[in-house]
Amino acid sequence: MRRSAVAKLALAPVLALGLALGLSGCITLLPKSAPAQLYRFGIPTPTANGAPSSVGAISVFRANGAFVREAAGDRILTVTGERAAYIADARWVAPAEVLFDEAVSNAFEAQPGRVRLVGRGGPNRADVALRLDVRNFEARYGAGAAPVVHVRIRAVLVRSQDRSQAVEQIFEAEAPADQNRVTAIVAAYNQALGKVLGEVVAWTNSSAG
Repeated sequence: MRRSAVAKLALAPVLALGLALGLSGCITLLPKSAPAQLYRFGIPTPTANGAPSSVGAISVFRANGAFVREAAGDRILTVTGERAAYIADARWVAPAEVLFDEAVSNAFEAQPGRVRLVGRGGPNRADVALRLDVRNFEARYGAGAAPVVHVRIRAVLVRSQDRSQAVEQIFEAEAPADQNRVTAIVAAYNQALGKVLGEVVAWTNSSAG
């Protein structure tokens, strides 16, 4: 009887330890973090100029362009002097370079003109090729409390028949955020990008003809 009692007493701590280890696999002590809020840019706005013209249409192949690496992902980039940071708990709904491609297509579809963008899988031969390199895509903090969104794009047009005749131009725009809030900053991104893409579409229509 004494040996049995001693065995039971010896097993009790082991069983308690096993139970504790089993429960530790089901319980986390890490604090719960709120999910990041998702935002998008490049939402098309209706125009009053009517549908794009189909008379004398010019096919433009959208070539792959570069997107500044720091801003190409789904994080919203801010710059203060020499320092760069991302807005906490806020993300683009998709990588910025993906949303940018959609915004370019929407801009050409929304504004009238002879240019028709064609991508991979489209016609084998296009009249010209358009390359867009995004050099800056950031919210800059300066003297004010709210940032100013800066968008800068390098556009290059190359004719299919004569690649030596290439034209290029830099387009850039700034849009101040009304206040230092994510929704206001996103609105400024939309405003700056909308202005730049509007100028790109007009330039492409005039230069590709």
